[in-house]
Order: sequence, then C-alpha cells, then structure tokens
Amino acid sequence: MPDSSPAAVRPLIPLWLALIGAAVGGAVLDAAFPDIGWWPLAFVGVAFSLVGLIGRSVWGAVAVGAVFGASFYFIHISWITRYLGALPWFGLAGIETVFFAAGSIPIALAYRWLPRLRAGTWARLVALPALVAGLWTARELFMGSWPYTGFPWGRIGMSQSESPLAHIASWTGVAGLTFLMVFVTAAVIEWLRLGRWRRIRTAMPAAAVALALVAVPAFPTTDAGSYRIGAVQGNGPTGYFDDREPYDVLRSQLGATQPIIDEPMDLLVWPEGGIDGDPMSNASVADTLDRLSERVGAPLLVNAATQRGDDVFNTSMLWQAGAENPVAIHDKSRPVPMGEYVPDRWFFELIVPDLIGLIQREYTPGTNAPFMDVSGVGVGLAICFDVLYDDVIWSGAHDGAQLYVFQTNNADFRDTDENLQQLAFARMRAIETGRSVVNISTVGTSQVIAPDGRELDGLPAAEAGAMITEVPLRSGLTPAVIIGGAVQVVLGWGSIVALVFCGISIAFARRRRDARPRA
Repeated sequence: MPDSSPAAVRPLIPLWLALIGAAVGGAVLDAAFPDIGWWPLAFVGVAFSLVGLIGRSVWGAVAVGAVFGASFYFIHISWITRYLGALPWFGLAGIETVFFAAGSIPIALAYRWLPRLRAGTWARLVALPALVAGLWTARELFMGSWPYTGFPWGRIGMSQSESPLAHIASWTGVAGLTFLMVFVTAAVIEWLRLGRWRRIRTAMPAAAVALALVAVPAFPTTDAGSYRIGAVQGNGPTGYFDDREPYDVLRSQLGATQPIIDEPMDLLVWPEGGIDGDPMSNASVADTLDRLSERVGAPLLVNAATQRGDDVFNTSMLWQAGAENPVAIHDKSRPVPMGEYVPDRWFFELIVPDLIGLIQREYTPGTNAPFMDVSGVGVGLAICFDVLYDDVIWSGAHDGAQLYVFQTNNADFRDTDENLQQLAFARMRAIETGRSVVNISTVGTSQVIAPDGRELDGLPAAEAGAMITEVPLRSGLTPAVIIGGAVQVVLGWGSIVALVFCGISIAFARRRRDARPRA
C-alpha cells in the first residue's frame, strides 16, 4: 500500500544544506583511505551523501551527487598532478564526478519510490537500505568497468584494508563489503528517521549486519607450506620524465640485488619496468638475466616492455638459467588508458595534442592467463593497476595460485598517496583470496603481505633495497573467488531491476487511481 505520510519521501534537509553536506562528505570519505586511513569515516562519508539524496528531485540528486563526487575524487586522486599536471587530473576526476552524479539519481528515486509501495516499518528498515546499498554498489561496478576499462579506484570496500571489517571480503568480495557497509549506514538513517530509537528490536537489521561485519572471521584457506622469495626495489629512474641513460634501470635493479645475491631463495622477483630493454629480442639483456639466475640459483620473475610483431606488451617473464627463455610470460591485460595507450587517439589529439603526443608507446592488452607455474608452485600475477580488477585476481586463484606477486611502478607518483592507496588494494586482495601477496615496486612502498593482511616484510619508499621472506603458501578457494562474480550480478543488476519494478508499480498504481470515476 502507498505510504500516506509525505514525511517518508520529503527531503530531510534543504538543498543548500545538502550541497554543503555533500562537499564535506566527499572529503570525509577520502580520509577513510590512505594515507589518513581512518576507516570508520567511510560510514560517515556515505551518510552525508545519503542524507542529502533523501527526497530529492532528479536534478537535485544530480547536484548533490556532483558536489559529493567532485569533493571526493578531486582530493582522492590529486596525486595525478605530481608529474602529469592539472589537465589529466581535471579530466579523470571530472568524468568520475559526472558518473557519480548520474548514479545518484537511482538512489534518490529509491528513496522516493519504495516508501510509496511499502509503508511498513520493516520495509523501511530492510528493503529500502538494501535497495540503496545495491544501487551504490551498481554505480561502483559501472564506474570500474566503463569507459574503456573503467577506473575502479575509490570503492568503499577498498577503504577497509586495515579495519576489522576487511575479512568480510573473503566471503563476499569487495563489492559485497561495499554493499554491507552502505546497508548499515542506510539502515541507521532510516531507524533514526522513523523515530524508533527507543525500540531496540527495530535496530536489529542494522545491528545484525554490523555485528556480522565485525565478528565474522576470514574464510580459512589451507596451509600449503612456504616459499622463500627475494624481492628487489631498485629505486631506479623509472618515471616517465626521469632522465636516464640506456640500461640505467637494469643497473639499479642489479645493484639493489647484490646484498641478497648469495642468499638461498626459491624465486627472485623484480618490479614492473625493472628492465629497460626487451630480453626477448636483446641478447645482452637476456645474457645478463641468465647469469643472474645462475648466480642466485633460482628462477627470476621480471618485467619489461616487449615487442612481438607490431604489438608492444607490458610483460612479466619467468626466466631461468639453462632453460629456453622466457619459460613463461604474462602480458598486462588492461593497459591504462591515457597512460599506457591512447584509446581513440585521433579524437583526443584534437583536444589536447601536446599531452597526447607525450604518450608514444601503445601497449596491447594481453590475453594470456595471470598465472605461472614456478617449479610446481602456483603464482598469481597482477601488473600495477591490474590489481584493481576483480576478475584478474580471481582468475589467478582459479588457475591454482598459492600466492600472488604484484609488480608495479609508482615512479610517476613519488611522494604522493598513490602508492599507499595501491598498497591498500594489495592488502585487500590478500584477505579476499586468502593468499600471501608480494607487492614489489620500483620505488616503493614494497611489502610482503600475509593471507590475513599482516605485513610480513617491507621496504621503505624512495630507497633501493632487497628482502628475502618466507612467504606462506595457501590452497583452497574463498567464497569471494567462487561466487564473487555472481554477487556482483545480483547486487548490481538485481538492484537496478528492483528499482525499475518500483517505478513501473507506481506508474500502474497512478494510472489505476486516475482511471477511477470521480464522484
């Protein structure tokens, strides 16, 4: 039955105050992420957004969403300006703001429509928060996949890498964690709106989910032994605009490897771009890697730009002395638009020809699996920003990864929050999959992360260094890896279908009402 009380759908606060709250809320949400990392602020930031959207018109929702999105993204990814300047920052933060604003419309419609269809207390405390949380999650999933490969940076679930809630990601994936966090926030708001704070039982939906977020432990994967890994951070001149001579990066990596070169190890790992030469076509570089592998008595997992035919790839290679090298390769599956390639180059050259002209290399997306078998040990892979994409991570686990190696190059964002935010994503992936992660960067921060998210070893940023770590191996798949894709479909598309159903139902109800004869 429709809700006879207009209070269920009227705005909680005037638009001018909602806009101020949105500006504050975006900044508060950013503070939940590194380097501040006050994770409870994620709930506060989401609350600012939702309170401002309750009862809004379509254009009011766009305004509130745009202010919140701008406040969040222009702060959150300000690290882009470190070397690349203001134009890419405005471009990326601007398009994310547009998407965030557009995605605020369905949430505002949910607040207007669902109370008209279901007026009961439990519909307001359960169904409405679930719909709002699903629509928020759907927006995250859309922004993380389109245009081109999307930009899944700033997902609410990723803010919890060092919180007691992170373990939920092993059951639901990051999308499920986002959903549950927004559900709790929206349910508390409805509980307060209904004025039922004296009735403890009406707080049960929010309390039950909040308790589950805190109390449910990580899904246990199975101990499969350990693996001794050497990881080297060369701190070489690997930035896009760094001055360097040929092979300076390779020499930096070799120099930083020297302190551990005689230590026993099962695998030696170098970061993304750790070789400034293609060992698949450069005999001198290949010979250097052969001799290094022979000296350390272990295979190497290295990375370089490689060319096959007319295509250029960002390639991780398994290299072993005495073998036909490379033993195995993995090409980055999602090169970064406007960083590693320029989609629709002809169009963007019309707008910003000088900036686009700086991006000469056009990486081709790889199609081989993000996985290598290293002497019987399964190693899952993600190259730099590929760590953001759920399917890349899950694919490695399905193929048999017992640990992960994430190779990255943060040199273009030195002295910013970017490397710490990316490291938080790596920590969430360890927890989500129940696997150890070796996150090795050219310039830092590099860490070895345990399956429960603890730091096992690390190297400080902006310093050359090396570490050897006994890395725990795990087998068995977490529920997040098994059903994560289905969770995304149910939460994303399911919430959209539910909202459409609400809209159609209200339209039919209005038509029936208008068709009744009047006395």
